[in-house]
Amino acid sequence: MAQLKATRSKVDIEDKVLQRVLQVTLRPGDDRGGSGVPLYLEQLAAELLSEDRPTVLSRDSIERVFMERLSTIYAGYDPPFSYLVGCYRRALEEARKAQIMKDKIILAEILDALQQVKELAVSYAVLVLAHAEDINFPQSPEPSLAPNMQFLALILGDLSPNMGYDTFASSGSTLPPGFLDDLINRFENEPEGLKNVFEQLFKDLQGSVMKISPLGPFQGYLRALGMLVSHPSLALVLVHHPMWNPRGNHVNGRVLEVSSILGPFFHISVIPDHPVFGNGEPNVGQQCFSEASTRRTSDLTSSYALIKTVMHQLYDGLHDVILKLLKTAEAREKVLQYLADVIQKNANRVQMQANPFTTASNGMFVSLSAVMLKLCDPFLDASLSKKGKIEASYVLRKGRLDFSGLTAILATSEELRHLQAEEASTSTLNNPQSDLPGPAASKPADHSNFSFICECFFLTARVLNLGLIKALLDFKTLVQDLSRHKESLAALKAMRGNGAPEELEHDISQAEALVERLSQDRLCYDAQLLKDVNLLQQGLNFYRLMVVWLAGLVGGFQLPLPSICPMEFASMPEHFVEDPMELLLFASRIPKGLDTVNLDEFMSFIVMFMGSPLHVRNPYLRAKMVEVLNAWMPSKSPSPVMASNMALLFEEHDLALQYLVPNLLKLYVDIEFTGSHTQFYDKFNIRHNIAELLEYLWLVPSHHNAWKKIAIMEEKGSYLKFLNLLINDSIFLLDESLKKIPELKAMEAEIENSDEWNQRPPQERQERVHHFHQQEHVVRIDMTLANEDVKMLQYTSAEITAPFLLPEMVERIASMLNYFLFQLVGPQRKALRVKEPEKYEFRPKELLSQVVCMCVGCCMQDCGYLCTP
Repeated sequence: MAQLKATRSKVDIEDKVLQRVLQVTLRPGDDRGGSGVPLYLEQLAAELLSEDRPTVLSRDSIERVFMERLSTIYAGYDPPFSYLVGCYRRALEEARKAQIMKDKIILAEILDALQQVKELAVSYAVLVLAHAEDINFPQSPEPSLAPNMQFLALILGDLSPNMGYDTFASSGSTLPPGFLDDLINRFENEPEGLKNVFEQLFKDLQGSVMKISPLGPFQGYLRALGMLVSHPSLALVLVHHPMWNPRGNHVNGRVLEVSSILGPFFHISVIPDHPVFGNGEPNVGQQCFSEASTRRTSDLTSSYALIKTVMHQLYDGLHDVILKLLKTAEAREKVLQYLADVIQKNANRVQMQANPFTTASNGMFVSLSAVMLKLCDPFLDASLSKKGKIEASYVLRKGRLDFSGLTAILATSEELRHLQAEEASTSTLNNPQSDLPGPAASKPADHSNFSFICECFFLTARVLNLGLIKALLDFKTLVQDLSRHKESLAALKAMRGNGAPEELEHDISQAEALVERLSQDRLCYDAQLLKDVNLLQQGLNFYRLMVVWLAGLVGGFQLPLPSICPMEFASMPEHFVEDPMELLLFASRIPKGLDTVNLDEFMSFIVMFMGSPLHVRNPYLRAKMVEVLNAWMPSKSPSPVMASNMALLFEEHDLALQYLVPNLLKLYVDIEFTGSHTQFYDKFNIRHNIAELLEYLWLVPSHHNAWKKIAIMEEKGSYLKFLNLLINDSIFLLDESLKKIPELKAMEAEIENSDEWNQRPPQERQERVHHFHQQEHVVRIDMTLANEDVKMLQYTSAEITAPFLLPEMVERIASMLNYFLFQLVGPQRKALRVKEPEKYEFRPKELLSQVVCMCVGCCMQDCGYLCTP
């Protein structure tokens, strides 16, 4: 009798446990109806009775329970897939609770039954997901209750519970621990089933983020993607997905962004895209930056902080996905090829007006830039210890990337073709061990000898050129467009009054709407780019490696440079030099932009190459280096701390102390001929940057001495050429400015005569005002440049007199000074009196003082010429 009671007890315990786990019963009295309570399986109970078996749940009946439960859609109960996941979850919970059982025999049997539930739940889940069309289980007509959608919802609910997928109440809204692993393992002998299920899942994830902005719930989808690819078998499913890297003649950069699995994730951005594609919802510009002119600073600061947070969540998530895929050896090649194809298909993004229908958005490439910089981070250590793994031959060898269409630093197209042919004939080396954690991946022979660090370096360089740098340049253009349209709006408003055309108010309204949109766009760019100092500094850390590596190709940071430029350096793409300069310029103008950046190597690089056309052919590129130095001057630093750091950089950098002034003077001469159709005007702006820099350096004793030394050494050589050009520029610029000032004075009087002015047609008034402002701008620029040149003549002539007194120079100097004096104090001086001369940078008293000082110095040296008008 005691034995029978124990047996009954064991059966009852198993029945009750399985009732709770399977949420069914074979006894009608236990069926109370409603979700979350046992469902009476009447047909199965009848079958058991007909077989003379007890109507209790046991290990022997579990599979029959699943078959019965899944064969019918029960209103108010979980749909099939959610039910199976719920059974798995409840089996885990019951196994945990059962550990307190004292009877170890019963415990073992209960645990065995629960394990059987888990295994069968997973097996049937596979059937429901992969073979829904082949089995007779009914499917809900509701699309959201389809097995694949339930699966996606549970994955997302596990990672982001507040995303609106909590629709399966009784089974919970998450995947239980171990379920996904068991499901993947169950597919081990059914690779086609695994492929079909998860290909659809990846496609669903891609589609879910297609129209989401950074303020939308993208985080859950991205974490889901990261969780899935952490399983090597799923990583392989992803990289072999037909939409991983779409192929075909129709595939361009925009198609890759829209259609590839990762493309829509990378597209999530604050930076405005073409209206046809948009930036998803909610609209960031409208939500954060509408009515920009009236926004409080605190509101803008809050929006900037929010955008930075969500964008870094995106960058981190995408980096996690890419890194996991790279660590899966069999997937690595597919990932690198995808990155290379994105680059190659978007090569036209560098154009000023890139076609938005054939190239990917700025948003995609800025996100890709951030991810690539994160991949590079392990080898951007302070000592740059891995730079030896970067091989220049990567640029010449035909591999994943094609560099052949890019302008080289020095090499001609013919020289590049010759070098590429030589490289192609070189036998390939053995494939080195990959630098990435995990087993090495086999690669095609055309790039099999390059390490991951080498590939990552060049991929990142190209991505930054097409991404971060391009976006910054587009931002600069946007700012200029906004300024121009604001001026146009002001001009339209000035036309109001008597005689205004009927359509004027409509034009003003349209102009205001355009200014508002461009203002929003500017703030969006500002939020994702310039306010993200971390991103800019990560870019500069990469470019620090770039300039150190490039300098290594010519023998390191030392001068003089080799007289014949090594072809390894000469053949590198020009943007390898230009991009670091562009990013330095932007970062230099942002508070804290350079705070954590080591600038020593950048300074060395600039000093070495800005004065060497035999190594860097493009004069505009060398001028860009001077622009960077100009932005670094302590007087232009955005903070006292940065000003102090910059002063130390200029005044204690060994290479700069010896070569900076000589190379600036050399570039001043070289820039006379740039090869461009705009060279005549460009040279003045470039020389102005040089002149401002030289004025600062004149006050630094070490640089002052270096200047005087070069003046002595090159008195009749390069320094004489420098003086001649300086005098030419001074005469031309001052003459042009002084000639236009009377014209401005006449236009001022014309506008001030309100009676006559208001009688003119609005269109004529607008055109005259526009012309007036144009002339003001020209005079202001010319006078600014002239002031700097005259000032340089004045302060250098006070100490470096010998070149000014050379026979070939002295008459020119005297004629120049006499001409200036005649203009400033001669009979025509009254024509130069305008209401606000400082508005045009015209300071006649200061200019006269400088000219007189030069006259006095000239006479004191007994030049033989009388400097009088």
